[in-house]
Amino acid sequence: MLTYEDNEALVRVGSGTAMGNLFRLYWIPFLPSRDLEIDGQPQRIKLLGEDLVAFRDSAGKVGLVDHACPHRGAPMMLGRNEGCGLRCVYHGWKFDISGNVLDMPVEPEDSRFKNKVKIKSYPCQERNGMVWTFMGADADAAPPLPNLEWNLVPEENVVVTFRVQECNWLQALEGEIDSAHAPILHGRVDTGGSIDKWVATRDLRPTFECANQDFGVSIASRRVFDEDTLYWRVNQFLMPFYTLVPPQSNYPELSGHAWVPIDDENTLCIMFSYHPSQPMYEKSRKLFTEGHNGRETGHASRNAYKQLSPMTPYAKYRTRYNFDNGYGFDYESQQKTWFSGLPGLWVQDAACQSGVSPIYDRSKEHLGLSDTGITKTRRFLLEKLRAYRDRGAKPKRMADPDLYLVRAISIKLDKNASWIDEGGPFMQARLGEDFGYKI
Repeated sequence: MLTYEDNEALVRVGSGTAMGNLFRLYWIPFLPSRDLEIDGQPQRIKLLGEDLVAFRDSAGKVGLVDHACPHRGAPMMLGRNEGCGLRCVYHGWKFDISGNVLDMPVEPEDSRFKNKVKIKSYPCQERNGMVWTFMGADADAAPPLPNLEWNLVPEENVVVTFRVQECNWLQALEGEIDSAHAPILHGRVDTGGSIDKWVATRDLRPTFECANQDFGVSIASRRVFDEDTLYWRVNQFLMPFYTLVPPQSNYPELSGHAWVPIDDENTLCIMFSYHPSQPMYEKSRKLFTEGHNGRETGHASRNAYKQLSPMTPYAKYRTRYNFDNGYGFDYESQQKTWFSGLPGLWVQDAACQSGVSPIYDRSKEHLGLSDTGITKTRRFLLEKLRAYRDRGAKPKRMADPDLYLVRAISIKLDKNASWIDEGGPFMQARLGEDFGYKI
């Protein structure tokens, strides 16, 4: 379990907090490029507790600025996106993507006032359909974008979806490094469906081993496959908020999340599924984007979202499955078909992670051996947080973009083989290359 104080330290992400300061050392993915059109409608954003507005100017460059005009606090979400700048509709002050004032139509023509005012802004970069921002105090000290494989493969190889989850980033993240829950929470009480064919269902009592890495933590779960063979699933936690999940289906792909903190109680869940060496299976792409018979996969389908005011941060990525409607829980389904009674994989996870409280008091937990990956990851995070807070020591190799070329694996090995030694080469991502082993 975590102490109350350590839990607070890990989940509070606003400006000036220890975790917030650590996050601000990294580039943060926050929006698909397709959401920002040239001179199009701005988008309300919230990151690390800061209210912001994103827009694409006339030259195609992305700006991320404060949501309030520094003149009289009018909402920049209502601003006119025109002439390479965002113009406040209240008094016409106009700002470029760097926060500089371009025009003050209500001030004297010879006024130098505009040289003394700026709107808060953060630099942005785009790569392969994703917009990233760096929120650190010194933009000149920003590292290169991390070389995460899902953001480097060809567009046809990957599916990326977005949704908002109503809990802190760590509660959401921990669900994906918890390999023990999957065959239970996502299982069925009848005999239908592909989930019952997962190799992991052969052994519901896995043994866990973990290894700290420069990039984060490798969490290995060991299950008995047969008398001579062990089945290893190695999930990965990558600093600061990424998780990677091993392949397991008849249509294997690599997947995972960026669990981006919106604020202390809300998380932007960016899910990615990709094949490292070929286009994504059309069947899988359709399931991810449309769901199946009214049920959700690991991705939020196009049918999962509800319509909200554009003044709401991430309005288009709020889903209809939430605490207020019980996440779509159906008791009859629980009795006859699905162990959880919840309509699909990500909904099942979200309900367990968010259904009690946006910030659960982790001092009340009773952790077992199956929670080894959780405890190791928390210790790793606390170590990095304290090192930076107390000594200004940044995580090792964090500025090396290739540090993040990592894969999760699911592999069958001789019962006497080492998962680290035998699996190590397959955990290194090599762009354009296949899994390297038989799934």
